[in-house]
Amino acid sequence: MRSRLLILCPGQGGQHAAMFDLARTSARAAALLDSLSLPTGGGIFANQRAQPAIVAAGLAMWEAIRDAAPKPALVAGYSIGEVTAYGIAGALDAHDAVTLAGRRAALMDGCVREAQAMVAITGPLAASLPPLLSPHGFSIAIQTGEDSVIAGGPAANLPELEAALAGGAAAARVQPLPVAVASHTPAMASAVAPFADALRAAAWRASETPIAGGIDAALIRVGEANANEAIAHLSRQLAEPIGWMDCMDAFAEQGITAALELGPGSALSKMLAARHPPIECRSASDFRTLDGIQRWLERIG
Repeated sequence: MRSRLLILCPGQGGQHAAMFDLARTSARAAALLDSLSLPTGGGIFANQRAQPAIVAAGLAMWEAIRDAAPKPALVAGYSIGEVTAYGIAGALDAHDAVTLAGRRAALMDGCVREAQAMVAITGPLAASLPPLLSPHGFSIAIQTGEDSVIAGGPAANLPELEAALAGGAAAARVQPLPVAVASHTPAMASAVAPFADALRAAAWRASETPIAGGIDAALIRVGEANANEAIAHLSRQLAEPIGWMDCMDAFAEQGITAALELGPGSALSKMLAARHPPIECRSASDFRTLDGIQRWLERIG
């Protein structure tokens, strides 16, 4: 039986100074990267630099390996990675995807009126967590597992949130993340409509592969003249929580047998491997050469 391949496109957090190096060993991917106008100011975790760079890294890696890959059965992206996913699926040109990532980052930064923070919370929380978050201005941003979530809110309230979650039946570990905007929470509400406008102005094409929508795991296909569902999902996810746990379960339900995370980083492939061990999961970051990735793709193909 042929494999059913899932391509995973990560969000922020795993970026690093050498994240383009492996893709650049492909002349075609290097040419793509050289053609993109990527911002260089600010630190590598600054929102307006990070989001376009992450999209570019994913698209360049796909450009480097796609000839060796079986046709993906599904593409999925985590946060900004969902923009990358539409590029992988052929619904957006690489230049448009990177431009949209920059617009997305600028609109999100424009929502910040006070310093914001995102944190990973792990522990026996589930239904008991939201009432503990809201008094401190935090909201669930991403459901990553049965006992793990990402939450966002005001950075000034982080110490009291950590104290509130430190004891009792809902005792949990709080780990700050290198993201300075409360993505996927109501704090980003004013960015939704203008980002939808930017998406509507893009040159959409029919997708070659379905894309898993992050907010509800819906399978989205872009038609020649209808990108409405894609536009709605990509704009809404700025201010609505992402159900990544549900997405991972949907991957298994779709019969996915192998998954390759394009990078940077390997967080998504590790999460999926832990939740659904029968799916063979790898990240491009696991390999030292493009030949190594291509041999793996040929084996699972």
